[in-house]
Amino acid sequence: MNQKKTWVRMAPAALAWLGLSACGGGDTALNVKPVWLGQVAAASLDGNSDDLLTAGLGKSGLAAPLAPAYADPLVPTAAELRRTAIHTNYRALVDMTEAGGYGVFYGPNVRADGTVTTDEGKIAGREYHAFADDGTGRLNVGLMVQVPASFNPAKPCIITATASGSRGVYGGISTGEWGLKRGCAVAYTDKGTGAAPHDLQNDTVPLIDGTRSSATAAGKNAAFNAGLSATELAAFNTATPNRFAFKHAHSGQNVEKDWGQSTLKAVEMAFYVLNEQLGERDLLGQRLQTFRPSNTLVIASSLSNGGGAALAAAEQDTRGLIDGVAVSEPAVELPANHGVTVQRGNTTVAVVGKPLVDFTTYANLYQACASLAPSVAGGPFAGAFAAGFAGAAFPVAPNRCAALKAQGLLSADTAAAQAEEALGKLLAYGWEADASELHPSHAAFEVAPAVATTFANAHARARVSDNLCGFSYAATAANGAVATLAPAALAGMFAVGNGVPPSTGVNLVNNNGKFGPARDFLSFNAQGVADWNLDGALCLRNLVTGSDDWAKRLQAGVDEARRNGNLRGKPAIIVHGRNDALLPVNHTSRPYVALNRKVEGSGSKLSYVEVTNAQHFDGFIGLPTVLPGYDSRFVPLHVYLNRALDAMYAHLDTGAALPPSQVVRTVPRGGTPGAAPALTPANLPAIATQPAAADRIVVGSGSVAVPD
Repeated sequence: MNQKKTWVRMAPAALAWLGLSACGGGDTALNVKPVWLGQVAAASLDGNSDDLLTAGLGKSGLAAPLAPAYADPLVPTAAELRRTAIHTNYRALVDMTEAGGYGVFYGPNVRADGTVTTDEGKIAGREYHAFADDGTGRLNVGLMVQVPASFNPAKPCIITATASGSRGVYGGISTGEWGLKRGCAVAYTDKGTGAAPHDLQNDTVPLIDGTRSSATAAGKNAAFNAGLSATELAAFNTATPNRFAFKHAHSGQNVEKDWGQSTLKAVEMAFYVLNEQLGERDLLGQRLQTFRPSNTLVIASSLSNGGGAALAAAEQDTRGLIDGVAVSEPAVELPANHGVTVQRGNTTVAVVGKPLVDFTTYANLYQACASLAPSVAGGPFAGAFAAGFAGAAFPVAPNRCAALKAQGLLSADTAAAQAEEALGKLLAYGWEADASELHPSHAAFEVAPAVATTFANAHARARVSDNLCGFSYAATAANGAVATLAPAALAGMFAVGNGVPPSTGVNLVNNNGKFGPARDFLSFNAQGVADWNLDGALCLRNLVTGSDDWAKRLQAGVDEARRNGNLRGKPAIIVHGRNDALLPVNHTSRPYVALNRKVEGSGSKLSYVEVTNAQHFDGFIGLPTVLPGYDSRFVPLHVYLNRALDAMYAHLDTGAALPPSQVVRTVPRGGTPGAAPALTPANLPAIATQPAAADRIVVGSGSVAVPD
């Protein structure tokens, strides 16, 4: 057993009579609500009509393409929104096809030991919600704790499942599944992001349960309010009607700097509610701090931005709340002068460890053009991208290539050569060649402009009224013009949005188009050319590389969000897909591993597992009719996050050794794109306890060498 933990032994009544707590010794500390924790709402879920993991839908209901309809789509209830939010967020993060692994390698019906059952996998328990705030109502970071009925007070455990991306509080539900199945409480936070916007035209805001209210009535209880005065709001709506503000982009808080603290607060809330629900009582009937860091196993976990938040929490954990970390594809900002090197095979990677807003603004410049490169024409969605963005009435991708040439950013003369040159620039800036074929699908889904705009606004602490680089968010018509969003779309956005438009009918808008504001990729520059708004992309890039006031603001914000690599000796496992085109391994996990060893030296307990044939969006694998080729080429990284969590739990519980850093060489399913054969265990080799020499990742002080 992990030497830190002394599992709780529930005390007999005699101990309470003597004034002793159930945790051993004479500690009779009362369970006290943290001062920053707002009103806590609790609900008991029977595990049948409703439950923690599937909102009553079960394994079969989650597999259905659509959640049950709302009784009134214009005014969905909080329970309906919760059900749809769980359905949407679970499906967004994993491949939901049986052939791709759902219900076989993971899913509600798959037990903690891997046994596949015919059960629907519903989990009874209690769910708690509250805001973390400083009393102003301007923060209102969403927190949630789920305590399954199977929670064992004699062997307590907590896992964090911080929201991925810019999602709301249910955005880590697929990670929470691992903890719920093992009887652990799960601590969630939206980390200051969220799916539902402030509707500026009508001045309505989301509440903590996803329902909407006028901003006036909501007051400090709004999940997010853009913070404009009445005069400012009126002027903004006159100049730019029908716009929306989103929390990640427009809170003015630079929330990424606090993602670690938000995750730690979720853990603190978990301890508080566990003690309120199950803690021993003193003679006056008051709850005691029965469950504490000294006797409760805590694993920080999640994926993507949530995984980065878990690492940040471990770095910032000065009170020993967290025992171990197991994360997938983490977004993590390295120090400006990190001084680490990354080697792939015999090649030293030239550009590594750039902040997310840096490499996404770079991708925003070149990815659309690079997606036309003949060398990636066989990639998923490449043909559809070329047809839609090169052969359309307004061939925006070729126009982007030509515009880059005109700016002196490319030198080739033909569109094909320009596209290959653009692809080469991405490779030189740190993207792996293994990720190249994913650029067309990412460009088609506007991934880079969406993320770049959100993070630029957030780091610069821009208000929505600043219209940073001429960008705003609005519904748009087929021709790209700003339109009015359907009321039902807004009413349900808490449940189905991702917090980083384009999403659920709200798109990224270029306010500076020659013919008026229009959807970003359909807008026209001053010369009347649709070039995917190169001017806006250049403006965003200048915020990273420039020296004007806005650039300085953004750069200061990035510095606030940088991590230090010191996990304080905590055991940790990072898994990352080598083919990740959104969060390239050369800017995230690889250099972070090297930094951690540089900082912690021989005290480092971090293992890095790099998975071949794995990329960032497992959900894309499950869309064979939309994105054929993801299914035949890529395996689900989610399986390896679950395995990392298994390994971390075994290490903390029994002292089992952590796996060494290694490359796991998976086997793609192959077959016909869009109709790949079913995933089998042969496609998903285990994380080795003793990897072959050719698979070992060698980590030195400030260096990491990854085999080909």
